[in-house]
Amino acid sequence: MNIGFDLDKVFIDTPPFIPKSFIDKLYKKRDNGVLLYRIPGPIGQVVRKITHLYIFRPQIKENIDFLHVFPKDKNNLYLISGRFKFLENKTKKIIEKYHFTEIFDDMYFNFTNEQPHFFKNRIIKKLKLDYFIDDDLSLLNYVAGDNPRTKFFWLTNHSGKAPRFPNIHAISKLPEILNQSIT
Repeated sequence: MNIGFDLDKVFIDTPPFIPKSFIDKLYKKRDNGVLLYRIPGPIGQVVRKITHLYIFRPQIKENIDFLHVFPKDKNNLYLISGRFKFLENKTKKIIEKYHFTEIFDDMYFNFTNEQPHFFKNRIIKKLKLDYFIDDDLSLLNYVAGDNPRTKFFWLTNHSGKAPRFPNIHAISKLPEILNQSIT
């Protein structure tokens, strides 16, 4: 099986005391229902670089620990992050700090500043992913419609929102994917 994982909010937590809605406003905007992500301006980039220091981005230990025991003999694991180029150095430090090169078969980063949903859609197709795990429902709704054979997992603690496609399944903890016949 080919399995892809997002980075932020799947393996790396958000900075403490900063609400998700505020983070979304820094990156996402909706214009007539079209999903758009934007690169922050110069001041926003400085703020984002500071908040992306690994001391403000702790690992989500239970999810990383889960990958250490996940059966790798039958599975290829890929890290696919939509992070923009201005975070490249911070991202490399996080990857090194948490030893992600030892966990994943390969890693893909959006350092060409493509729209994250376009970037992830392209990588999902290229790798012919069987499964993909992300915390961004808007993004999953976009890629799921274009990849009906891929099973998507929306990692969330919120209820009330519903995925638009039947191949998106809500989970609250990463180990729940084992209940979905992955191994």
